[in-house]
Amino acid sequence: MVSLSGLWTCCLAPGRTHLLLSARPLLLLLLLTAFTSSEPCFPHPQPCHILARIGHTVRLGALLPTRQPARIQNALNRALASLRHQSGGSDASTTTTTTSQPPPLLPYNLSLEMVARSPAGGDPESLSRSACQDLVVRGVSAVLAFPRSREELIQVEFLSSFLEIPFISILEDTEPLVTKNQFHLQMSARVPPSTLGSLLLAVLQGGEGDRDRGSRGEGSWGGAAVVCPGWDEGGDGLLAHLQRHSGSTWHLWDIINLTRITGGRDRRGEASEERREDQMEEEALKVISTRFLRSPSPISSVLLLGSDPECLSSVLRAAQRLAPSLPALQWIMGYPLSPDSLHTLGGPLGLLAYGEVGRKPISFYIRDALQLIGRAVSAATMVRPDLALIQNMVNCYDKPNRHELPSSGQYIARFLSNTSFTGATGLIQVDASVSRVLSSQLFHVWSLKRGALGQPAWVTVGQWTRGRLELEGGVLGLVGGLGSSQGQGLGAGVRGGDGQGDSSAGGRWRPGMSVEGHRLRVVTLVEHPFVFTREVDEDGLCPAGQLCLDPRTNRSDIIQGLFNQLHNPNSTTTDWEGNDLPEDLRKCCYGYCIDLLEKLAEDMGFTFDLYIVGDGKYGALSGTGRWTGLVGDLLSGTADMAVTSFSINSARSRVIDFTSPFYSTSLGILVRSRDTAAPIGAFMWPLHWSMWVGIFVTLHLTALFLTLYEWNSPFGMTPHGRNRLRVFSYSSALNLCYAILFGRTVATKTPKCWTGRFLMNLWAIFCLLVLSSYTANLAAVMVGEKTFEQVSGIHDDKLHHPSLGFRFGTVRESSAEDYMKKSFPEMHDYMRRFNQPTTPEGVHMLKTDPPTLDAFIMDKALLDFEVSIDADCKLLTVGKPFAIE
Repeated sequence: MVSLSGLWTCCLAPGRTHLLLSARPLLLLLLLTAFTSSEPCFPHPQPCHILARIGHTVRLGALLPTRQPARIQNALNRALASLRHQSGGSDASTTTTTTSQPPPLLPYNLSLEMVARSPAGGDPESLSRSACQDLVVRGVSAVLAFPRSREELIQVEFLSSFLEIPFISILEDTEPLVTKNQFHLQMSARVPPSTLGSLLLAVLQGGEGDRDRGSRGEGSWGGAAVVCPGWDEGGDGLLAHLQRHSGSTWHLWDIINLTRITGGRDRRGEASEERREDQMEEEALKVISTRFLRSPSPISSVLLLGSDPECLSSVLRAAQRLAPSLPALQWIMGYPLSPDSLHTLGGPLGLLAYGEVGRKPISFYIRDALQLIGRAVSAATMVRPDLALIQNMVNCYDKPNRHELPSSGQYIARFLSNTSFTGATGLIQVDASVSRVLSSQLFHVWSLKRGALGQPAWVTVGQWTRGRLELEGGVLGLVGGLGSSQGQGLGAGVRGGDGQGDSSAGGRWRPGMSVEGHRLRVVTLVEHPFVFTREVDEDGLCPAGQLCLDPRTNRSDIIQGLFNQLHNPNSTTTDWEGNDLPEDLRKCCYGYCIDLLEKLAEDMGFTFDLYIVGDGKYGALSGTGRWTGLVGDLLSGTADMAVTSFSINSARSRVIDFTSPFYSTSLGILVRSRDTAAPIGAFMWPLHWSMWVGIFVTLHLTALFLTLYEWNSPFGMTPHGRNRLRVFSYSSALNLCYAILFGRTVATKTPKCWTGRFLMNLWAIFCLLVLSSYTANLAAVMVGEKTFEQVSGIHDDKLHHPSLGFRFGTVRESSAEDYMKKSFPEMHDYMRRFNQPTTPEGVHMLKTDPPTLDAFIMDKALLDFEVSIDADCKLLTVGKPFAIE
């Protein structure tokens, strides 16, 4: 509804033509516009008299610092230019306005004018004189201040309360005041010591789980601070904040001052650089170890502060030497670092550091402060333009009475405290309870871990913003004490578990601690002959082997609940659905790897809980970027160690650590027999064709010589012999030679001469040897040739160019599949459809009738075992081994 009771006018800028309309046409025009225009109707016209009074300009003041005012002036100019460019872009598109363009900074096409002055000195009198004589008399709506010290900040605090003009102090190196002043807002462009202390406490105290543990009285832990030269604590620095705000689970027990360590001097007054560094390291090691031993409470974390590079490097080298004797000690760089400086910093594995990323320049904070004031003035102008635009405080010596005339500064301050937006530094909000302008500063937490190539590398393990610490992988804390809950440490570079409620002796092991006297959670995978399983006895125990759980899931909460119920069978509360531990989840694990685990636990003095991986996989990187199988359980902290036939490859080595290999093997190819009938000429397979020709040629030659000897002998069976009634002919000799060769008894004629008889015996000996060899070779050759597939190795054409439906595969997400994928990608694409989840299932596919696989590729040690237990003798490894480790 539009009110037409008063005269509506059109306010134009000076120098523009005024359009005069009579009352009646103006009334009709306004009615037509009210009912037909799609634009919203505002309840108030432009306050022309007010705009003319202020000259279409809103003035803001700036109190530049006494030191380096040109730097702040340049930053202020850049911020103004950016805002004017933004407002000019929106004004230039008056005919085609889009929603993507930012709104103008000020309404009614008002311009922004900055009045910047620098006080003559840092004393209160100079500050007051500059504010009153240079800023207040110009009718400024708000003032930007840049105090460099706490004293200057207090002066701005009192000045803003006296003048009742909104002040925004942009702090670079000053701790904000804890105050509640509606006329004075504080905006930190650099993180103050109190915020750094809150960040460190968030890292040191961990998450809510640790704080709950401390409130239950389960013990507290703490740390020490090592101070090197170059650290300026001041009156209210980082250490003071840590001592003042230490929680129930972490305390700063000791401060070790190393500012006097010099490394010693020789008699000439100068020591070599290398000798001096060694002496500094020895002194630092002696002082630190002595203080740690004398500490009345256990030290679990150490903060390193200072800027002297020699001292810092000496302390970090000493920390590396202390690591074997104090494995649970967590070292933390106590001051923020830049990401570029991490590459020059060494130290023990597990060293933590933090620093701000994406740091914004001071001009970005000035721009957001100006935008905050502009938005507040715009909102205030829409309600009371007279109070928002006309400042009634223009003389410090003639202050108006707030009871008689409302304060324009107080009116704008109300809108300042209720303004929020997304600016150049992130989300901008005003916390009126502490008089602060909150911006978004992002810190990363880094940990020094061992990289894929075995070299130390910095890894981002968490981030901190707006007082909240978020860690990678959902871990609750970075640093844990000797009695803290397990699996909350990432500093040591290994994966920890959840460690909830384990009442067994020694407590759950956590990264950074010695395994001696603690309980580890070990995951395994059933793979014959390294790991076997059998059912438990009637009492739920294992007469031989180790009791292990088969949870059939990878969820850490369910696995934790199962072990809680296993160790506390009388407990009434569990972390999984059900009150009793099902008997079918209990198994007895035994085998080579289990024996190795038992020996390792005996030698190193730890106990362990054993369970079988839920998904039955070794572990590979899935399409969602998560690891499965054994690797996934290690990375999530569900397990501390994996013991099985676990092959080492490059992808796994990047995320987990392996021990030295205890068994070296290679990959092999397993095939099965083919039920095919032997051809009609299979009886000739044992001997080569040349051997067959030689035998029959020899037979006929022997028969010929027998005939010749018999006919030329005076005693032979010939018509000319002595009283011979029968004749020994060539056919008689052939009959005799064939009968001897085939070992058959037939009617034959025996030669009478001694030479023929000698030759006949030689032929009989020759036939005996040939017949014996032939019989043995016939069985061996026919069995070998007719049973198994001919595959020469991994480079066989049947694998690279499969034809006639030749099918082969391996185990999914195994090292064998990873090798095939990297070395033979085309072959891997073909065989993926035939891959099996486990080795026994792949062997079963070979032995089915008809077989669904023609060849199976896997670790040769596993295939040899399958061949040895094959009762039907249908399996055989063929070809040369490959991918030898």
